[in-house]
Amino acid sequence: MRVVLQRVTHAEVRINNKINGRIKNGLLIFLGIEDGDNEEDIKWLCGKIAHLRIFNDKNGVMNLSVKEVDGDILLISQFTLHASTKKGNRPSYIKASKPEFAIPMYNKFITQLENEMKKKIETGEFGAMMDISLVNNGPVTIIIDTKIKE
Repeated sequence: MRVVLQRVTHAEVRINNKINGRIKNGLLIFLGIEDGDNEEDIKWLCGKIAHLRIFNDKNGVMNLSVKEVDGDILLISQFTLHASTKKGNRPSYIKASKPEFAIPMYNKFITQLENEMKKKIETGEFGAMMDISLVNNGPVTIIIDTKIKE
């Protein structure tokens, strides 16, 4: 399981030109799921996201979590996070899970993250063509992979 998270002051996802999810201060998270992922990965990653100290305290030091600042979360499924560019110029997505596995994992991830945050999160739509807009704050962009955990 791999995420790219961005600290934002605003983000939204549009599907067919209609807003499907919108947040203000918080995190825009792109989530990629692969077949080796499991519920332990979900629990670990959601806990890491909720408690990662990347928001500024009163002294301007990144010392607070999205949970501590009562930030919002917009979660977008993105299979291209598992692209392999090792061979040739056309990325391979063989590591990305098929919808039969990925959709239930995506839904479990949403539930777990809402439980961690103690509030509803905004989402895109799995498999849909989405237009994402955001204002990255900082900029702060972090990649987390449950297989590496660095």
